[in-house]
Amino acid sequence: MIKINLLPVRAARKKETAIQQFSIVGVVVVVIALIVVSLYVVKRFQVAAAKDDIVSANKKISELKTKIGKLEELKTLKEQVKKKLDVLSQLRKNKTGPAQRLASLSNLTPEQLWLTNYSESGQDVKISGIAFTEELIAQFMKALEASSDFMSVELLVSEQTEVAGTKLKKFDLSMKLESAATLPSAAPAVKK
Repeated sequence: MIKINLLPVRAARKKETAIQQFSIVGVVVVVIALIVVSLYVVKRFQVAAAKDDIVSANKKISELKTKIGKLEELKTLKEQVKKKLDVLSQLRKNKTGPAQRLASLSNLTPEQLWLTNYSESGQDVKISGIAFTEELIAQFMKALEASSDFMSVELLVSEQTEVAGTKLKKFDLSMKLESAATLPSAAPAVKK
């Protein structure tokens, strides 16, 4: 009988199987390494893109903050201009008020009665003058009370005085402004 030594074939097959297994493991390791490296590169690109997005977003935020700052500055300027316009309109009202009162006071003053002093302090008005008779003073007081500019007319002093050898009546009147009493108090400005 013939004996065949199969040991070298088995050893060769084992060697061949081992080489195949090592090559498969090597290929798998290389494939896994390539997958890991590719994922790493992709993630690096994503991180770089996210950082770029963050930088651009921060730039936009800083631009918007400057715009907001300018907007706030414009709002404060608008409020200042509004306050100045309110002051100007109040000055215009006050400008026409005393001029109208003095014009009506001139129309109400009878002949032979002269005003020597006129002063306003808020709502209070004081008038001093000289007249020939007390009747002229009374007539002047009635005309002031009937006017739309003055109210609560009171005679403070009426005394006789001599001017250039003529005996005259010196008087002091106190009254309140009608327009100031009927105006509502200024409402505070509403902030928006």
